[in-house]
Amino acid sequence: MQEDVNSVSPTLGFIIKTIDYDGYKLNIWDVGGQKTLRTYWKNYFEKTDTLIWVVDATDRERLDDCRHELKGLLVQERLMGASLLVFKNKSDVPGCLTEDEICEGLQLDTIQTHKWHVIPCSAITGENLQQGLEWVVKDAKDRLFLY
Repeated sequence: MQEDVNSVSPTLGFIIKTIDYDGYKLNIWDVGGQKTLRTYWKNYFEKTDTLIWVVDATDRERLDDCRHELKGLLVQERLMGASLLVFKNKSDVPGCLTEDEICEGLQLDTIQTHKWHVIPCSAITGENLQQGLEWVVKDAKDRLFLY
């Protein structure tokens, strides 16, 4: 993603990017998670192959809200068939939620309508962000007819 990590901050509003990765063009809609922006999320569902959900692994109090919002998205008709990648952000911070706690808190084991995967990462250091893109591309290759 080749971005200056000193400029990493939560998305306010939305950002549209195209990333060339492994010979594929990934169109990314980075949509902020603030409550005032959530009503706009539905505008970005069309032709979504993968939903990337970023969880702040240091914020235990918001995990219930995070689960509620995610469950609401996964029942949207225009997201049917989309896979789910959960980035466990701030995984480099001591005492953060474990992967098991994230899975349990989001009730990922109950999701049967979407293929899902959790990857611990750090937006600041860039740790495992590449691994996330690799998973997205491999998943698309496995599921979708790409020509």
